[in-house]
Amino acid sequence: MNAVDQPLAAAPIIDPVTFAVIKNAMDAIVDEVAYTVLRTARSEIVKDVMDYSAAICDREGRMIAQAKTIALHLGAIPEAMEAVKRRYGSDLRPGDAVILNDPYEGGMHLPDIFMFVPFFYRDEIEGYCVVICHHTDVGGRVPGSNASDSTEIYQEGIRIPVVKLYEAGQVNDVMERLIARNVRVPDRVLGDLRAQYAAAKVGVRELTALFDRYGREGSRAYFAELLDYAERLTREEIRSWPKGTYHFLDHIDDDGLSPEPIPIQVALTVHEDHVSVDYTGTSEQVRAAINSTLSYTKSCTYLSVRCALKGDVPNNAGVFRCVEIHAPAGSVLNPREPAAVAARALTGYRVFDAMLGALAQVVPDRIPAAGEGGNTVVCLSGKNDDHKPYIIVDMICGAWGARPDSDGIEAITNASQNLSNTPVEVLEAQHPVRVEAYELEPDSCGAGRFRGGLGIRRSYRVLADNVLLQLRADRMKFRPYGLAGGTAARAAVNRLDRVGEPPSLLPSKVSMTIGRGDMVTHIQPGGGGFGDAALRDPAAIVRDVWNGKLSAGYVREHYGMAVEVESDIIERVASGALAAVSR
Repeated sequence: MNAVDQPLAAAPIIDPVTFAVIKNAMDAIVDEVAYTVLRTARSEIVKDVMDYSAAICDREGRMIAQAKTIALHLGAIPEAMEAVKRRYGSDLRPGDAVILNDPYEGGMHLPDIFMFVPFFYRDEIEGYCVVICHHTDVGGRVPGSNASDSTEIYQEGIRIPVVKLYEAGQVNDVMERLIARNVRVPDRVLGDLRAQYAAAKVGVRELTALFDRYGREGSRAYFAELLDYAERLTREEIRSWPKGTYHFLDHIDDDGLSPEPIPIQVALTVHEDHVSVDYTGTSEQVRAAINSTLSYTKSCTYLSVRCALKGDVPNNAGVFRCVEIHAPAGSVLNPREPAAVAARALTGYRVFDAMLGALAQVVPDRIPAAGEGGNTVVCLSGKNDDHKPYIIVDMICGAWGARPDSDGIEAITNASQNLSNTPVEVLEAQHPVRVEAYELEPDSCGAGRFRGGLGIRRSYRVLADNVLLQLRADRMKFRPYGLAGGTAARAAVNRLDRVGEPPSLLPSKVSMTIGRGDMVTHIQPGGGGFGDAALRDPAAIVRDVWNGKLSAGYVREHYGMAVEVESDIIERVASGALAAVSR
């Protein structure tokens, strides 16, 4: 007899083998949803930068599986899910797709459009497939809809409440035309929305097969156990952590409209089997668009705690049950409407850094020094020679801080994200821009027993007139910190080379018009160092100099007597006179 034909009975006994099979099946299904987005999306920011995410929720809206995508998105799903349930309740049918992007109704910022597709099994909702994509443009005062200098939500683009984009498999023509009329590149935006729907339908198909195999009651029981299992593992691990309250303070340089630093204050308390996080002392909300909605603040906090746990804890909402969060209303981490929030990712990165700074006092053997500070967003927009609009939204990432047992990784996404740098060939083939530098920046890391990863230099030569440059960076004033005696990394640099003018430095956040032939360069910080620099292996320093990652001057400044016996070799390596260096 097939499982679905058996009479309903008491909840089944959880079999560990079946549990492992279903857990891995859910991971495979949600990853297949994510791969479908990647294969069908239209825009570079989704298919190349991979700024999107996917998850599956159970019938109660609890996240039970997440894809290997943008981790910072996924902790916001509970609030968005609640908004969907409040609006529609039981008024959902097979083939429906609900979207939203309103930061004050479960969203994060307007470019991130959530889509929820209910999964029905025999006429009853048993779950939801969720796909979130960062869209190239959602209207507003500037192309890309991601400016850091907006001052209220109304400037940032079309604000979508909880609404059905598809009903019973048919697109809501009115809603689609409304979106198309309000964005600058409707073919890309509508194409990505269709990719979201197609991917979610793949999830529905695979979940149907899972329920066919294990039955309604069996699948429900194992879904509940997935959440309980993650919660049990998390609480068990927290019980081993030293109890107490741990403080850490980090800063955003400024909001781009005022020079005042923006403090992010964390008080992390470890209780018997859970943690609480209090952001009291953090800056009040600011004029510019770097405010972080509460849903996003929660997401960053959940992720930070998850990063400190062992790797075998499932990534689902069971972990969230063990984390209590307080962010004062009216703060930069819980702003009041209509505060602008488009560039809220920067604040999320700093929440992540501050949380890791506190967690490093709890589990110092697991936490790295600060990374590059989060990706830098370079947006270049205008019109091609044929007068068609183009929008480049490039996210430069990055470098990790040094780890307790090894150097930081370089040319990799920030640990809080899962992004990719846009391939140079894609940028140059589709837009009037030439990338003249894309390379590691020597000496940009923090020193220590283990050094941080190197930052990235990226230079864009514009090949069109009247190009709007929007640049969102940070870590110019407050450099990525080191841990356990490691030093901070070098500060970020923004430079503009205008045709016929000497080079000039730009602030961390800027919106301005540049012209044909001008070049903008961003140099990211590296990651902070970990441990006493005097303990670094001299051979590792020699290799770094030989590979062009560190200069002889940097070595003299930061490592001094630790490599005195190697100084002659280092000088020869740095001058290029040595053909090879043995280990």
